[in-house]
Amino acid sequence: MKASVRIDTGSVIAPVDDRLYSSFIEHMGRAVYTGIYEPAHPSADEQGFRQDVQELIKPLKLGCIRYPGGNFLSGYRWLDGIGPKEKRPARPELAWSAIEPNQVGTDEFLQWCERTGVKPMLGVNLGTGTPQDAADMLEYVNGSLPTYYADLRRKNGHKEPYDVKLWCLGNEMDGPWQICGKTAEEYGRIAAETAKMMKWMDPSVELVACGSSYRDMPSFGEWERTVLQHCYKYVDYLSLHQYYQNNDGDRASFLARSLEMEDFIHTVAGICREAKAQQQGDHDIKLSFDEWNVWYHFQKDGKEPPKWTVARPIEEENYDMDDALVVGCMLNTLLRNTDTVKIACLAQLVNVIAPIMTEPGGKAWVQSIYWPFLYASRYGRGTALMPEVKCETYDCAIMNDVPIIDCSAVTDGCTLTVFLVNRSEEEVECALELTEQSDTAQITHVFFDDSVERPTEKDCGSYRAVKLPPLSWNMVRIG
Repeated sequence: MKASVRIDTGSVIAPVDDRLYSSFIEHMGRAVYTGIYEPAHPSADEQGFRQDVQELIKPLKLGCIRYPGGNFLSGYRWLDGIGPKEKRPARPELAWSAIEPNQVGTDEFLQWCERTGVKPMLGVNLGTGTPQDAADMLEYVNGSLPTYYADLRRKNGHKEPYDVKLWCLGNEMDGPWQICGKTAEEYGRIAAETAKMMKWMDPSVELVACGSSYRDMPSFGEWERTVLQHCYKYVDYLSLHQYYQNNDGDRASFLARSLEMEDFIHTVAGICREAKAQQQGDHDIKLSFDEWNVWYHFQKDGKEPPKWTVARPIEEENYDMDDALVVGCMLNTLLRNTDTVKIACLAQLVNVIAPIMTEPGGKAWVQSIYWPFLYASRYGRGTALMPEVKCETYDCAIMNDVPIIDCSAVTDGCTLTVFLVNRSEEEVECALELTEQSDTAQITHVFFDDSVERPTEKDCGSYRAVKLPPLSWNMVRIG
């Protein structure tokens, strides 16, 4: 089977925002406790955080990490997680039916980010919380004046402001599963008033308003329009969330899901443009795809760990090669939409629907989805280009004319990087047609499929075609 990819260096989409390669840590399952934090672990640092996990996170070069939720956010009292640990209350955590000991809170997370070299993306509680709670938290984190919460941060050991720039105004507020969920009118009003107070407190912050929880929600579309009627003047981004499943074993449809993701992005971007036009606005609302991944294995197995425990082991996926291919396609989709999507968070980072797994007291390791994310984050920076792909297509249960090759391209000015996923069960010889490239340019091909445990690299010399193994993720670098 043959295909071709033509890339014109003039077909620029937009620069790739470093925050396109971000992730997410929620107080859910074992993401925090026995995930990133385990004081009794042999690798734990003085603050109790696992350094073996940190060493697997650092190569991902994450733009930011979203915290502390997620559904957890809508019931979180941030004051529980500051000050002396022995005085912090343990609470029933209603979102995930666990006990929250509050041994990791705002200071611990932000200082871990400093040590890990990652910027934080903090969320404020707009479920049980109020605009004043959000303003108080912002004062604690970023305040430089001699005021109560800024002084409290200083008293708790961090003299200088953390200077967190990116904040989420709640989480999935149209979901009936959300603690104190809201109608679009209710959320739009509280989000607008919260945003006003936060920007008065610190005009440098960027704010993300909640879009609908996912595309198939009955409220989708109308929710976004209503929220932006209230919030447009005060916010910078609108959020999107999407997870994909393969419960029925239909591989062909599963591998095509990223095409739905692309249409989702285009629809929400169009709504944002509508809001700007209707309000005669002076700024563009960009998109924060701050939850995305594959999520179904744990649910399909039907396991139900005991409730009301600390670090309740839920939603621990065992990812396979098909999942890595879908993640690779989703990354390609994000890169093809860098003109509107500026932030994207692979959800989550450790143990919970995650590329990194840990054993309490034991080892840490990576799963299949780690590799396409690692390579995209490492080499998919610079300027995104729109590739022209010619290949065969297939029909499946959810749509017709699915291209067997999914592709994105990025240039840093010196090297062109092309990411390709072969959705076919056959090998595909893919010709590379490039403009402004020397005939002697060296080509490196990295591929990942079921035949290898991790991506394998080979030098192709200056040959202008690569063989893409069946059902494989691939990266081609042209110097």
